[in-house]
Amino acid sequence: MNKKIISLVIFISLFCLTSLALAAGIENPLGDTKTFGDLLEKIAIGVGTLIAFLGVVMIIVAGILYLTSAGSPEKIGTAKKALMYAIAGIAIGLAAKPIVDIIKGIIGTR
Repeated sequence: MNKKIISLVIFISLFCLTSLALAAGIENPLGDTKTFGDLLEKIAIGVGTLIAFLGVVMIIVAGILYLTSAGSPEKIGTAKKALMYAIAGIAIGLAAKPIVDIIKGIIGTR
């Protein structure tokens, strides 16, 4: 009987302590992001910046490939392909935010 009373007292006291735990506030880990659209926009800006930066690096790599091709048609073709893909990557990176704005308009989260 004594164990039941002690268990009951502990159980009730734990419920009393939950009000203290619920009083603690949790900060938003995403900072000032309040909506899904804002989160999507921040992700797109970050990824777009990364893609554009990698595109610039690939333009430099394509230039090095072209300079070291020594007139070989295969190596020149590889350099031209790398340059075209780098330019396409930069275009996609720069278009990331407008693409997200279009998607936000379609789903209605402006």
